[in-house]
Amino acid sequence: MTTTESSSHYDHLEKMSVQELLVNINKEDKTVPLAIEKAIPQIEAIVNIIVEKMRGGGRLFYIGAGTSGRLGVVDASEIPPTYGLPHGKVIGLIAGGDKAIRKAVEYAEDDAQQAWKDLEEHLINQQDVLIGIAASGRTPYVIGGLKEARANGVVTGCVVCNANTEVAKQADYPVEVVVGPEFVTGSTRMKSGTAQKLVLNMISTTVMIKLGHVKGNKMVDMQLTNNKLVDRGTRMIMDELRIPQAEAEKLLKQHGSVRKAVDSFRK
Repeated sequence: MTTTESSSHYDHLEKMSVQELLVNINKEDKTVPLAIEKAIPQIEAIVNIIVEKMRGGGRLFYIGAGTSGRLGVVDASEIPPTYGLPHGKVIGLIAGGDKAIRKAVEYAEDDAQQAWKDLEEHLINQQDVLIGIAASGRTPYVIGGLKEARANGVVTGCVVCNANTEVAKQADYPVEVVVGPEFVTGSTRMKSGTAQKLVLNMISTTVMIKLGHVKGNKMVDMQLTNNKLVDRGTRMIMDELRIPQAEAEKLLKQHGSVRKAVDSFRK
């Protein structure tokens, strides 16, 4: 196990100064994007199948435990406000249920049957895509969910931080980002968590762009959930239509999204 079991390249951390600790953590973090770069062909493959499935009405599911599960929940929860998709099109599930988002649930990740039960509650089917997230690549909750999904004809993928793992074996589209030993041995919320967060950003952002939820470089379908986003949407409309702020804001509030406001103005 090149990440979760390997000993840190550093020792006697308790003897380092604060500056030494920070510099060395940062040094390790810098290696993460380089590891992801090697996996871009794998990421491309899974993005293509997700786009295909979602264009046909399918959904994207994430499953994981601990940090990995929380990252999936975060990515899924940010899609509706950022890109205007309905809740339920991208779904993040964590071992132990929603209460595990804030507080660890003992042994939840060791239940190999629970993930499929959780997925069945959402009526997962062959139109959908399931991505298992597991730094070690050996989490029973994730392995069990992927295995049952494949048996039921669901396309599967994964994001792992070790090579040749059991999770990857259960994935049609594995993404393996091998980041190496953590600064603190076994603390996969560090480089592994960073890698998973970056990869999930890449997957969901690229999928949303290819599904048409970005125009130019703007989030034209974002939900207007606070004053900052109303202001951002107003400026988008001003830039696009070359109209005064008051008129742009009126259009935005009237139609509820940048896209609808612009389309209405141009009719």
